[in-house]
Amino acid sequence: MNDKSIDDNHGSNISRRDFLQQTGAGMASVAALSAMPNSIAHAMSKKGNSIIALSALELSKAIHRREISCIEVMSAYLNHIDKINPTYNVIVSLREREKLLAESKQCNSELAKGQSRGWMHGFPHAIKDLADVAGLKTTMGSPIFKDNVAKTDSILSSRVKQAGAIIIGKTNVPEFGLGSHTYNPLFGPTLNPYDGTSSAGGSSGGAAAGLALQMLPVADGSDLMGSLRNPAAFNNVIGFRPTPGLVPLSDSFKEELPCNGPMARNVTDTAMFLSTLAGHHPASPSSLNSNPKEFTRSLKKEFKGVKVGWLGDFDGYLNMEDGVLSLCEKALQGFRDVGAVVDPVTLDYSMAELWQTWLTFRHWLVRAEALPLYDNPETRALLKPEAIWEIEGGVNLTADTVSQASAARARWYAALLKAFNTHDYLVLPTAQVFPFDAKQNWPKEINGKQMDTYHRWMEVVIPGTLSGCPVVNVPAGFGANRLPMGLQIIGKRYADFSVLQMAYAYEQATRWNLDMHPPVLSV
Repeated sequence: MNDKSIDDNHGSNISRRDFLQQTGAGMASVAALSAMPNSIAHAMSKKGNSIIALSALELSKAIHRREISCIEVMSAYLNHIDKINPTYNVIVSLREREKLLAESKQCNSELAKGQSRGWMHGFPHAIKDLADVAGLKTTMGSPIFKDNVAKTDSILSSRVKQAGAIIIGKTNVPEFGLGSHTYNPLFGPTLNPYDGTSSAGGSSGGAAAGLALQMLPVADGSDLMGSLRNPAAFNNVIGFRPTPGLVPLSDSFKEELPCNGPMARNVTDTAMFLSTLAGHHPASPSSLNSNPKEFTRSLKKEFKGVKVGWLGDFDGYLNMEDGVLSLCEKALQGFRDVGAVVDPVTLDYSMAELWQTWLTFRHWLVRAEALPLYDNPETRALLKPEAIWEIEGGVNLTADTVSQASAARARWYAALLKAFNTHDYLVLPTAQVFPFDAKQNWPKEINGKQMDTYHRWMEVVIPGTLSGCPVVNVPAGFGANRLPMGLQIIGKRYADFSVLQMAYAYEQATRWNLDMHPPVLSV
């Protein structure tokens, strides 16, 4: 990517050169970083604390080479969290420093004996506040569960611990994870790292902001309606929604629409963290019997002649804030730069029908989980209006309605299969609006078009969810407001590694997430 404006025709988006100048970075430092060895010294010329600036894989190597101690790592992260968290509200239920340092000391002792728990040995990690960690509160951002202390670890939390991480607390979420704006009555809103006033997205908003602000090496998230993708776009990081079942989720026998997945500051770390989360678990019957080690392999691949289909706004169906579509269209150059052929694709399917299919599944899933809270007058009074609307939308659903939605979803998948006959990947924007004022619960309109639900403004993510295919968010650059945007790359079902390979190639060509960091990190 060159330093010309990302939107030369409209002048509505910021160039990379301008961004670097305005945030105090420079191209000379970028060039110097690329020439340095892969060790702790690699991070010394980065802005801010050298330890927290390390990528996750660099941090792992430095710890295992004993270039830095686990206590130094924990202290550096906690000091940074103490400084940054009061402003951005990323980490909640933070554990006591003394206990965390004591656990770090134990990690040091183990390494001195030649013992390593895994590649995340000594990493500070915060679990999304929808998943259980034994001894910590799982509030889900709701006053109903403000005192809910988990007795056991979720599968995800257990795997993160087994890889060597030390759980320091939780990352903030919207109430019950509903909506792509992280705010709740218990902890308040998480703010966007790039201006400190806008939304960080959601529901993995705390996770994404924590990565962008270098408060976490990697982060876990979950995704039903874009919750791994939309916050990643709003925070200029990577968020990967895997093929359902690749990461174990529940004891259900039905295929799940929600899923857990990895987030990181770069694609390589995302893949490595996926190797920790993925793999069959006997308690999760829908989990895939895959080999997680696949995601530790090199992501480098030649993409000359590979076909990328651009879905855009689905021929004008989706409302987009001014500047979003043009920015994403310019970002497509990143695929061309690695040799791919990009052309527009029209899918033979009614997007209006897809939305109605989505509403049926959404109402059905939320009702199944939250109906007991709705039936109890005391807890119903504590539910936010959007949760009540979802539950009430599911109360009168019939088996026929759900069956019809399943059939419609199958037709949607057939339309995607037809597109995959001619194209290797499909690409579309990750969001329809740039990060909005965090004081606003959700965007009520886009370009004068009223949004009829609290999540209609993020309709662009449901094609990926209902596809059952792997989808990754990659950064697309910055708008005129200097706030981030992203692209979704959809791959064929079960082709998760291939999607990460394309994301890596695009990342190396564009470098938005590698070079552009929040201004506060330069202070």
